Amino acid sequence: MDLIPWLVVAYAVICAVVYFGNRSFMYFPDPTRTTPAEAGLDGVQEIEIPGSDGVRLVAWHAPAKENEPTILYFHGNAANAANRAPKIETIRENGFGVFYLNNRGYGGSGGRPTEENNVADAIAAYDHLTGLGIAGGRIVAFGESLGSGQAVRLAAKRPVAAVVLEAPLTSTVDVARGIYFWLPLGLLITDTYNNERNIRSVTAPVLVLHGEQDAVIPVEMGWRVYRAANEPKRIELFPEGAHDDLFDHGAWDKTRAFLASPR
Repeated sequence: MDLIPWLVVAYAVICAVVYFGNRSFMYFPDPTRTTPAEAGLDGVQEIEIPGSDGVRLVAWHAPAKENEPTILYFHGNAANAANRAPKIETIRENGFGVFYLNNRGYGGSGGRPTEENNVADAIAAYDHLTGLGIAGGRIVAFGESLGSGQAVRLAAKRPVAAVVLEAPLTSTVDVARGIYFWLPLGLLITDTYNNERNIRSVTAPVLVLHGEQDAVIPVEMGWRVYRAANEPKRIELFPEGAHDDLFDHGAWDKTRAFLASPR
């Protein structure tokens, strides 16, 4: 029996499954809605804002102390505000404000996540803050992992004080190629979050934070995003840091120093 036609058919079927189902491999939303108080946070308010198309989005907001910036936080593909409560508390200890947006499908937010929805919702969150009287020059776009794509694209469209990228990917295509190198992923993945390309449009100062032991997004991707960024920029590496533990290795101290430094 000639196996080649069957292999071609099998390959085509796999490609179709990846194309139509790639978002299910990219986003792992936990829809559980938890209040800040239930997560052990005092002084943080849960609010709802409308997304770009009116879908209900849940966010946690703690105002900044006078003259301190607000961290507009975009999370990774398996995070939500509740499991990032310790990071939120660390940020607030220094008087910084926090606005943590639960992406669609996460933490009680409605809808389903896609790159275009997430970016539009990031802009909606930014516009909500400016509507409260917070100037763009007091807003820091902070993107963790996949959320780095939201932070970068927001900063290309709105003025921000700075962009902080924790474990940023160059693109989802590059991440997937590390495993599925035998597939034409550039044609199959719909949400690419191409930071290496998009960051070239960002003029705000950029800080890249990356763990050298990161087994999810290799540190070389952080370097590539850093190299593609415009000045002023800085990269901070953590020799013992993995993917989601950089605050345990001093990443917030590095971030505060960066934001306080003259540029």
